[in-house]
Amino acid sequence: MSGEISPTGRHSGPGSPPELRASHADRDRTVDVLRIAAGDGLLTADELDERLEAALSARTLSELAVLTADLPVGSIAADGTAAEVAEVKGVVRIEQVFSGAVERTGRWVLPRRLELAVTWCDVTLDLTEAVITQDTLRIDVAMEGKSLTLITRPGIEVDVDGLTLVHCNLRRRRMRTPPDTPTTLRVELVGQKAHGKVVVRPPRRTVRQWLLRKPASLPAGA
Repeated sequence: MSGEISPTGRHSGPGSPPELRASHADRDRTVDVLRIAAGDGLLTADELDERLEAALSARTLSELAVLTADLPVGSIAADGTAAEVAEVKGVVRIEQVFSGAVERTGRWVLPRRLELAVTWCDVTLDLTEAVITQDTLRIDVAMEGKSLTLITRPGIEVDVDGLTLVHCNLRRRRMRTPPDTPTTLRVELVGQKAHGKVVVRPPRRTVRQWLLRKPASLPAGA
């Protein structure tokens, strides 16, 4: 025989080096790239689901490289593996006391964990156009006074079971979505919110949408 078939099904000749195995970290990096690409409108929801499944089951680096080969050059590392196209921070801490409002709106890359240490400042986290890089976002809350507002979109679930409310109201308005809508992000609120209120709501409708009784429009690709 002139060669053998590798576990991936590829033919390798005598002396050919074996394909490098992919680690959990390699798969995670590829998943991050795919999620960011989908957030940028480069992949459809179906393409994202298909490639995520392939990434999580990939055994070699070459299998991962195929999944990002048609994405912009900046998303591919020199060794042919996937690299993050946007900086994804592990922990972002926001500290603010008796000052202006804290807002995260438009296209912003979600960190893996967000820490809010805020006193008497309104906080608005608009997730409708946010770039989702993982399936769970933990928000550690140490906040007193004013409002904490989360603006969601279909597929985003907010869990407040780990949040302690002290003299604080929770206002939650769910968006009407089909029952089979997949969950793309689970937001976990943990810690304590004292005084003021916590609001979880979908985007506000325009006057025209309100008159026509239509839901608020969402960004393309959402």
